[in-house]
Amino acid sequence: MSSSDKKKTVGEKTDGKKRWTSRSIGAAWQHRFFYGLIRLGGRRAAYAMLAIVVFYYMLFRPDQRRKSEFYLRRRFPGAKGARLWLHSYGMSLALGKSLIDRAVVGILGPSSTRVTLSGKEELLSLLSEGRGLILITAHVGSWQTAMAALDFLNQPVSLLMQREAGDIDRHYFEHGGRECPFRIIDPSGDLGGALEMLQVLKSGQILSVMGDRMFGSDRNAVNVEFLGAPVPYPFSTYKLASATGAPIGVLLSAKTGLDSYELRLARVIRVPAGLRRGNEAFVPYVRQFAETLEEYTEEHPYQFFNFYDMWDSESVASYAAGPSDHKE
Repeated sequence: MSSSDKKKTVGEKTDGKKRWTSRSIGAAWQHRFFYGLIRLGGRRAAYAMLAIVVFYYMLFRPDQRRKSEFYLRRRFPGAKGARLWLHSYGMSLALGKSLIDRAVVGILGPSSTRVTLSGKEELLSLLSEGRGLILITAHVGSWQTAMAALDFLNQPVSLLMQREAGDIDRHYFEHGGRECPFRIIDPSGDLGGALEMLQVLKSGQILSVMGDRMFGSDRNAVNVEFLGAPVPYPFSTYKLASATGAPIGVLLSAKTGLDSYELRLARVIRVPAGLRRGNEAFVPYVRQFAETLEEYTEEHPYQFFNFYDMWDSESVASYAAGPSDHKE
């Protein structure tokens, strides 16, 4: 797990343009090196090497550093020069730590990381309504590290997730050859997995989706203000909630200490039944999600892991043209 897997990079050219890809730019041996450090010296040894590697990338790979600045210039308006560099270092280091923590859970076991959950009783109450439960997460904190805290719900969890061919990042359950604890729904399947998602909710089970990045056609997006300017967000999840009556829980994780995370039910969103099909009907509910993310960035500015220009339509289109995933 090198600092190169802390950043997502631009992929191959298609039709003369480069598109964004979620694939790690780190080599397989670099990942194995960090996995070995974790086995030999634990989290602290991996963090120490990470700090050096990220520093190198911040100095000698300005192309990678600039990817963090789209967000940082809006979160810290007026920051420039050394101050902006330090913000970029802090954000890249935080992402690296989240990926190391993900590997730690897989290699050393769940007991290596403490996860506290805020909103447990409310989650149980939402699930008891019998209409299923939609958990909207985001590329913040370390969702894979924190998801183990959901065992108490005693219901299968289905993830909307597509993995890019050739990506060498390992999910935490892949260390040691563990079986995936979640059911995976591939959005590249028929109707974008809509029928499978509908069945999950009709069965009273849990569906988890990422809500902060576009995937597929911009016809599936509405523009909502985030950090001072419009950003396209997908609204299909809110349409699904309207069709099924399933409540939406915004579930966000944050690193709170060396080996600790907080998983928080940050907001409950209820979408009325029978909303018309027009995109604009879903704007108020997507806006609630965006507002929750803004509140998160106020508290944890370095743990918001989007490394492309969310506010630029061409950048978003480039990202949406490529595979999406349910990871950092």
